[in-house]
Amino acid sequence: MNSTTLISVTSFCESHAIEPKFIETLAQYEFVEIIEQEKEQFIEEECLATIERMMRLHYDLNINMEGIDAIQHLLNQIHELQKEVVLLRNKLNP
Repeated sequence: MNSTTLISVTSFCESHAIEPKFIETLAQYEFVEIIEQEKEQFIEEECLATIERMMRLHYDLNINMEGIDAIQHLLNQIHELQKEVVLLRNKLNP
C-alpha cells in the first residue's frame, strides 16, 4: 500500500507566513491537490517542493498565477523533451 504523509495546510501556511488562499489558488490551477479530512485541509508531502517553487515565483519574483501557469507549462515541455532526447540517444547507442 502506498503511504503518503499529509501536512496540514494551516500549519504549512503558518510556518511559511503565507495565506491559505495561496494554496487554494494553486489547487484551482491544478498544481497541487488539497485533501480534506475531518473538515481540515491537507497537502501531500510530495507536493512541498512544487509549492515552495511556486511560492518563490509568486512572492520573491512577484509573478502572478497566470505567469506561474505559463512557466510550469514550459517546464513540463522541457522535461518531456529531455525524456525524448534520452530515449532517442538510447535507440542510437544500444
